[in-house]
Amino acid sequence: MENFNATKTHILVVDDIVDNIQVAMNILKEDFYNLSFASSGKEALQLIQQSPAQFDLILLDIMMPELDGFEVCQILKADPQYKDIPIIFLTAKTDVDSLTRGFALGAVDYINKPFQADELLARVKTHTELFKAKQLLQENNISLESRLKHQRQRLLTELESGQQSMICMLSAFMESASDETGKHIRRVADLSALLAHYHPCLNSKDEDTLLHAAPMHDIGKMTVPHEILHKPGAYTDAEFKIMQGHTTNAYQLLNCSPRNLIQAAAIIAHEHHEKWDGTGYPRQLKGDAIHIYGRIVALADVFDALTHPRCYKEAWTAENSVSYIVDKRGSHFDPELVDIMQQHLSEFIEL
Repeated sequence: MENFNATKTHILVVDDIVDNIQVAMNILKEDFYNLSFASSGKEALQLIQQSPAQFDLILLDIMMPELDGFEVCQILKADPQYKDIPIIFLTAKTDVDSLTRGFALGAVDYINKPFQADELLARVKTHTELFKAKQLLQENNISLESRLKHQRQRLLTELESGQQSMICMLSAFMESASDETGKHIRRVADLSALLAHYHPCLNSKDEDTLLHAAPMHDIGKMTVPHEILHKPGAYTDAEFKIMQGHTTNAYQLLNCSPRNLIQAAAIIAHEHHEKWDGTGYPRQLKGDAIHIYGRIVALADVFDALTHPRCYKEAWTAENSVSYIVDKRGSHFDPELVDIMQQHLSEFIEL
C-alpha cells in the first residue's frame, strides 16, 4: 500500500501473477486510488479481514491455485461484513459458463486480461462511484429512519402527556364535585398500580397505564343528578338504576377516543363494578370475561372506600376492611388479586 489516504477510494488487486498486479496498479495510479495487492486467495482474505478500513472495490483473478477467485468471492459474499464490497473478476477466460458463475456468485463485472487502460479505469470508476453512492444512500436511510423513529416517539410522548393532563384536569374536577371522597381518586390509582406491579401477567407499561387511567373510574358520576349522587341514605330501586348508569355513560363518553390511555379508562369505568361471580353491573360479566384492569380497580376502589369515611358511613379499620375483601374472594373479587393484596398488605395499608 502506498501513500494511504483515508478519504481516497481503496482498491485491492488479487492475482497470482505479479506482472498482472504491477500492470493493473500502474494504470490505477493515474486516478490516485489507495492500492493494496495479494498474490493468492488466502492472502487476499487475510488482508480484507485485517484492513483498518473496508475496501471499496476488489479486482479478483479467477484462475489461482488453492483458493480460486470463485471460492474467494463465495466466502466474501457469505459474510455480512464484506458482502457489499463490489468484486470485478479479472479473467483471460471469456466463456459463458465462467461469466455466468461469476455473476451468480455476486460479482458486478469482469475485465479481460491483458488489460486495456481506458477500460480498466472506466469500469473501476463506475463501480467505485456506484458503491459510494449505495453507501451514502444506506447512511441517509438509516439517518432518516432514526429521525422518524425519534419523531414518532416524541409525538407519542406528547399525545400521552396530553391524555394525562386531560385526565388530571377531569379528576380534579370530579374531586371538587365529590369532596367527601377526599383523595379517593388518587389513592385508587396508586392502589391499582401496586396491584399491577405484583401481578405476574402484567408489566411496567400496565402499571403505568393503570396509574394514569384509574382516576377516570368514576367519571360517569358527573352524569348522575346531584341529589342522587350525594344522597346520605339508601337508594330506591329507581335511584340505584340511575346510579348504575354512570358506568355505561362513562364508557360511551370515553370509548370514542382511539388513544391508549383513554381506551383503558373507558374499560375501567365500564367494568369496575362487575363482580367475579357475575352478579355485578352493568353487564353481569363473570371471571376472566372482566378485563384485568376492571378487576384491579374494583378491588382498589372498594378497599379505599371501606377504609375512609363517606357521607353514608364511618371509616372501617384496615383489619375489618381486609376481612371483608377476603370474605368476598371468589365472589366479588378476583381470587388472585386478593391473594396479592394479602401477600403485600403492609404496602396497601400504607397507601
